Amino acid sequence: MADLFAWLISFFLIIGLLILVIYQLMCLADLEFDYINPFDSSSRINKVILPEFITQAALCLFYLVTGHWIMALFCTPYLYYNVKLYKERKHLIDVTEVFNMLSWEKKQRLIKLFYLVFILFLAIFWMIYISLEDHDG
Repeated sequence: MADLFAWLISFFLIIGLLILVIYQLMCLADLEFDYINPFDSSSRINKVILPEFITQAALCLFYLVTGHWIMALFCTPYLYYNVKLYKERKHLIDVTEVFNMLSWEKKQRLIKLFYLVFILFLAIFWMIYISLEDHDG
């Protein structure tokens, strides 16, 4: 039962990450269609970048602590990329360069979105597998 509870926690952490990435994509789409100015869009995205990074690190650490090594291994590239961006100070969106980097920023977040959906499907699979295994025993 504890393992099922761990998968539920990871499920909600992944859903939180998906919400943060989708919010960033929506802000970039609003900027692209000129519904919002660059300053507001950049400030909204920059407010959720560090919570996204922290949540992703917590998810990876959670998988390590609970002994789900394969899922921790799947989360490691995303965590490495976030740490690399943060160390190079390229994690925040610059207001003056946001239009020049709009295509790249959207691609980056779409790749993150697809990666998180993949991890979500794996977590759902393992959650169902564990619940069926608990039910049989």
